[in-house]
Amino acid sequence: MNNAPILIELKDVFFTYHQRTVLKNVNLTVRQNDYIAIIGPNGGGKTTLLKLILGLLKPDSGSIVVQGKAPQKASHIIGYVPQEVYNKRHFPISVVDIVQMGAFSPKKHLFRSRKKSKQKAIEILHRLNMSEFVRAHMRSLSGGQCQRVYIARALMTDPEILLLDEPTTGIDSRGQVEFYHLLESLNKTLTIVMVSHDMMAISRHVKSIACVNRSVYYHEQTEISETTIQSMYPDETRDECPIELIAHGMPHRVLQHHEH
Repeated sequence: MNNAPILIELKDVFFTYHQRTVLKNVNLTVRQNDYIAIIGPNGGGKTTLLKLILGLLKPDSGSIVVQGKAPQKASHIIGYVPQEVYNKRHFPISVVDIVQMGAFSPKKHLFRSRKKSKQKAIEILHRLNMSEFVRAHMRSLSGGQCQRVYIARALMTDPEILLLDEPTTGIDSRGQVEFYHLLESLNKTLTIVMVSHDMMAISRHVKSIACVNRSVYYHEQTEISETTIQSMYPDETRDECPIELIAHGMPHRVLQHHEH
């Protein structure tokens, strides 16, 4: 049993949007240095779950605490890389400028120290093996390199928790392998919660799984059976999320592909 300190705790959380139940009766505990993969069908509430933890959304009922505080008061200990950032790589700005944005304080509308933030950005990029791209333009980078830049930006506040929403979107298979090795290294000092459809990450790297389809089903083990998966997804949503599970080194499709 994991006795590490609790960083995030959701109890009996409900959230509706335009009178539609997005999440219901959600209970989830995230402990220090955990590495959780959040899986589930499209529209099942995965991104909404992250936004509730961040305090960007408020639950209709239930409680969410991050290190004993309301999410809005604990935002400084959470680094966030949203899914859509990959699509903004052509914005005319350099790598180091993108990373420095992580030091921007929305409340004060300024950088705490522009000189110090630039030096810190360079140090973080070095840590992520991106030193040679400090002054490069974002459009010159590969998908995997772009994601390293966005992670570097998220690390500017020295967070204890890193939230990632589909971080391997647009990254080729070789880049994905390198990217997961990076996350595995970061997990030595950071707690990671990652939305993903990629079972390679689950079978080889993550420590636990949270299956989200309006409700949340948490598993401390990273190998789950076809029967378990089928019990989590109703027949009407099962076709929306074809998932491959790698167990004992062999791929097994537990949710079949389908015709639209």
